[in-house]
Amino acid sequence: MNDYSERLLADSSRRKDKARFRPLILIVVPLIAVLFQVYVPRFFPFISYLELPLLITMHFALTRREPISSLLYGAAIGLVQDSLSNQKIGMYGIVKTLVGYFAASVGMRFDTENPILTFILGFFFYSFHQFFYWVLTRALLGQLVNFDLQQTLLFGVLNAAVALPLFRLLDKLKVTPHT
Repeated sequence: MNDYSERLLADSSRRKDKARFRPLILIVVPLIAVLFQVYVPRFFPFISYLELPLLITMHFALTRREPISSLLYGAAIGLVQDSLSNQKIGMYGIVKTLVGYFAASVGMRFDTENPILTFILGFFFYSFHQFFYWVLTRALLGQLVNFDLQQTLLFGVLNAAVALPLFRLLDKLKVTPHT
C-alpha cells in the first residue's frame, strides 16, 4: 500500500474512538433538517434537491461508527420525514435505515474525516438513497416511476458539495472528552 491509501484506512485506535453528541443535538439538528426539507423548497424550489436529513444521518453514522445505533437513528429520521411530508409512511424510514447502517459500516473501516472521501461518500449515499427509494416505490407501492440517472448524478454531486461544510459544522457540535 502507498502512503495515501494507508491514510484513508482508519488505524485501530481511530476506529475505537466513537463520536459523542449531546442528546438535545441528536434531536434538534435532524428535526431542523427535516423541517427544512419539507418547508423551505415550497418557497425556494431551486433547493429542493438538497437532502439534509440524509446528510445528517450520514454524518451521525460515519462519526459514531456503530451500525445498530446508526440504523435506529436513520429509521427515526426517515419516519419523522415521512410523517411531515406527503410521502407514504415508512418509505424514507426504510431507505434512511439502510443508509445509516451502511454508512456506519464504512465509518468503521475508513478515515471519514478526509474531505475527498467525504465528498465521494456523500455522492455515493445520495445515489444509493435515491436508487433504493425508487426500488421501494416500484416494489412496495407498485407505482411506475422513472429513475432519472442524469438528475440523480447531478444532485448527488450537489449534495456531496453541501456535505463538506455541513459535516465540518456538525463536527463542532460533538462532545469533546475532558483530558
